[in-house]
Amino acid sequence: MEKKDIMSKSKKVLRHLLHVNKYLIVMVLGVLLVGFVPQNSWIAHMQNKSRISELKSEIALYQAQTKANLQQTRLLQSDPKALERVARERYMMKMDDEDIFVLSDDEPLNENPIGNESVE
Repeated sequence: MEKKDIMSKSKKVLRHLLHVNKYLIVMVLGVLLVGFVPQNSWIAHMQNKSRISELKSEIALYQAQTKANLQQTRLLQSDPKALERVARERYMMKMDDEDIFVLSDDEPLNENPIGNESVE
């Protein structure tokens, strides 16, 4: 008879715990589900939020570059002297009757390990 009493008491205790704590169990499972399931997790949400802010700053950078490039394009289309200046500075173009000397403070790169000899 003692065995039946123990079984019935343990069932009552288990039912009571499940009845009282079912909300706690559901809350813990919900937190685990929201926090750690890969697609919809809080961690993934925070990573996505960080990535969005990085992409927004990158967009701002590209918009600034686009604006500067559009201004330069308008200037080059409207001013022939600006076009000539860009051609001379960036692309080392020159008139037929002039020579260009490039002066630089940078140290020369030694691409040829043998010395100053040219390799053909």
